[in-house]
Amino acid sequence: MKAAKDTPESSKKKTSLFEEVKGFFWLLFAVLIFHSFIAKPFYIPSISMMPTLLVGDRLVVSKYPYGWSYVSPTIPNPAAIFRWGILREDEDSLAYTLPETDGRFWGSAPKRGDIVILTHPENKQDYIKRVIGLPGETIELRNGQVFINGTAIRQEAQPSMELPVDDNNDCSSNSFPNALRRDEDGTLRCFVSIVREILPNGKYWDTIDAFDSKNDNIRPYNIPDGHYYLMGDNRDNSADSRASWPNGLGGAIKWENIGGRASFITFSLDGTTTFNPTTWISSLRSGRAGNSLRAKKEEQSE
Repeated sequence: MKAAKDTPESSKKKTSLFEEVKGFFWLLFAVLIFHSFIAKPFYIPSISMMPTLLVGDRLVVSKYPYGWSYVSPTIPNPAAIFRWGILREDEDSLAYTLPETDGRFWGSAPKRGDIVILTHPENKQDYIKRVIGLPGETIELRNGQVFINGTAIRQEAQPSMELPVDDNNDCSSNSFPNALRRDEDGTLRCFVSIVREILPNGKYWDTIDAFDSKNDNIRPYNIPDGHYYLMGDNRDNSADSRASWPNGLGGAIKWENIGGRASFITFSLDGTTTFNPTTWISSLRSGRAGNSLRAKKEEQSE
């Protein structure tokens, strides 16, 4: 028997399917290029950057300000995505990381006070921290106060700040001792002590002083060339440059491991979101969308 020839209709269907698949892959390619070299979304999974960033915040990370290195490309790992999204298993990273190489292409150096995304040199997981120390400087902490080349970064105590108590922040006594209070009507409220750090140029950011920790005192540390000393704003609940691996970053981080600068918050969720569409609106935290993540600057009095 002779094989049946394709009819014009079946040929059109095959061509249409091929064009749709081709269009999908071109769209995927464009998205990956944008994520790799322009900007990408980022989700805050931990309390280490409170009060600036809350668990459940979604933000935009700009990839181009510091140029590009081996950590810049976004290459999805389908197996890791399946385990994380379908099997609900914990995954250090949902993307492949290129082999480590020295150097960057284009861009300028991070500035003190920038909030940056970095790829951990050991577990290849993404972290978000603030740049505190620059290459060639000596950094030290005394009772929680930062000293750069022997000079203290100015600190000012601020009024206590109330953090939201919800599914994304239970204000546990381990993280925030004596911070959780209950009103007469049963409402839970979380009040934390705030210390503002102010640079000589007037730029500042707020940190949380939750309790006395061993990382409040760090002996003088010489930051190597091409490295940056990073810390979380929630100083007593942050795995950063003050702690050795695996409890922290293991010291200053190479510039090549910094993948971008946090720009602004797009929206924030309180942790009650489910597959039910009605929860997508009710779980939104108000007043966070659009907030800039650049260090603020004091107003100069005339």
